[in-house]
Amino acid sequence: MDASFWDGKRAPGVEDQINVDQYDSVVEVIEKAFKEYADRPAFTSIGYTVTFKEIDELSAAFANYLQNHTNLKRGDTIAVQMPNTLQYPIVMYGALRAGLRVTNTNPLYTEREMLHQFNDSEAKALVCMDVFAKSVQNIKDQTGLETIIVTSLADMLPPVKRTLINFVMKNVKKMVPAYSLPEAIRLRKALALGKGKGFKAEHLSDPQDTIILQYTGGTTGVAKGAELTNRNLVANMLQSKSMLHQVNDKGELLKGEGQAIAVAPLPLYHIYAFTVHLMALFEQGDHSVLIANPRDTETFIKFITPFKLNAFIGLNTLFVSLMQSPNFKKLDFSELKITLSGGTALMDDTAKRWKELTGSGISEAYGLTECSPAVTMNPAGGLERMGTVGQAVPGTALKCIDDQGNEVAIGERGELCVKGPQVMKGYWKRPDASKDAFTEDGEWFRTGDVAIIDEDGFVRIVDRIKDMILVSGFNVFPNEIEAVVAEHPDVENCAVIGVPDEKSGEAVKLFIVSTNANLTQEEVKAYLKDKLTGYKMPKHVEFRDELPMTPVGKILRRELKDEEDAKRAQASNAA
Repeated sequence: MDASFWDGKRAPGVEDQINVDQYDSVVEVIEKAFKEYADRPAFTSIGYTVTFKEIDELSAAFANYLQNHTNLKRGDTIAVQMPNTLQYPIVMYGALRAGLRVTNTNPLYTEREMLHQFNDSEAKALVCMDVFAKSVQNIKDQTGLETIIVTSLADMLPPVKRTLINFVMKNVKKMVPAYSLPEAIRLRKALALGKGKGFKAEHLSDPQDTIILQYTGGTTGVAKGAELTNRNLVANMLQSKSMLHQVNDKGELLKGEGQAIAVAPLPLYHIYAFTVHLMALFEQGDHSVLIANPRDTETFIKFITPFKLNAFIGLNTLFVSLMQSPNFKKLDFSELKITLSGGTALMDDTAKRWKELTGSGISEAYGLTECSPAVTMNPAGGLERMGTVGQAVPGTALKCIDDQGNEVAIGERGELCVKGPQVMKGYWKRPDASKDAFTEDGEWFRTGDVAIIDEDGFVRIVDRIKDMILVSGFNVFPNEIEAVVAEHPDVENCAVIGVPDEKSGEAVKLFIVSTNANLTQEEVKAYLKDKLTGYKMPKHVEFRDELPMTPVGKILRRELKDEEDAKRAQASNAA
């Protein structure tokens, strides 16, 4: 079933197809934006704004440094390990312009995880924040890193503000552990060496060139590098841009005749934020407000207060934490035209409360690292279909298959499969894993997600196949239970896993973060009694102060399962 074409059912302003040949490379996209929007503000971080022209000049200086002051060659891999600061677009665009392949690295990685990604990606260079330099020092001799570039949080800010913030980070907040990397160079010095000297235009320009090695979260095993090509990223940029250009209920486009302002709280090292902010919004000349630490809610609110935002990019846990702040409720949302949610399931209650507060419905999207990442997105402007992740983005086909690989009928659940120009080339250096990721004919990427596609092409994600719980032969999907629990007024966050059970094979265990310290297990079960059928009812309920999450706010059920396994092993040994 081809979900790319839904005559008369697309949101106004959204096309059925995209022209994947509009650009050959990501660098072509970047250069076009630099030329067309030179004097516009491009990014704001920690209250300081830089223009497209300034990003152009700084990234050109970095490209010159890489080409003339290191041993890096065209096609070598450079790792980037930083939060959302002005350095990120400068380094990213500079590295790509210099002809390097980039691997985005999670700043919160452990040394073991860093070592795996640096070695697996064959990284020869690294740009990192000084906060992580001690870990780099500890593992660098076990890697192939030849060039290490270190930066501090406020390095791109004016002198007085830069000096003050960097001093506080190091000496007051003690967030920069002492480190010794005598071979490293400071980013500001690298930029000074390349300033105004130009660079050779020898970027990876073939549409099929792999330019980003984007590692999967690793929550279900060893992280694998998805090979994302120029074609993949350009296609997904155009697909996302088409959805962002849809008309809202006031007959307005997101962009209109001016420049849209979007907040960027999700990490740019995550492919979701990368594609939206560093590509789609950048290509159309929009302005992104970078948030380095979205978990610091009050500082986050402080940095967005000066702006009348047109677009808000986030996810469920972020929306919940913001709405709990009285200061957030004081903001001016009169120009907010679209709110996008992705990365993890959006709860109905969160979406309802967000719309009541801001006037903007949340358009839930769905994607995967391997799809650059957008696969589906809800229309905006009151056309959202709550409980779904929307329709396929333009130029994308979807189908659901059963355990035997046969396509299921409309409205039936099955594993969601994707075909489109945004689907990765494969997993880096893992031909067997690459083959397993696709259907037998090699045409369709298997997402590992259980979904239902309705007659209008709207997709509802039921759950991850590997997270499914089997209770007395019945399939139980954690997302369904979590969605019901999340509607309880005293529940801030929740997660569900399956645990071994002598009678039913597996039983449901529920973890809750509550805003009410007096909430009891009995009250929770009473609340759920008439909302869930018997075999879906949690047998165990545990209250927590917090739940393990990835940096983008996705709850790590795997960690909860590992904890339960460890408890059982300990109990067994004690017996």
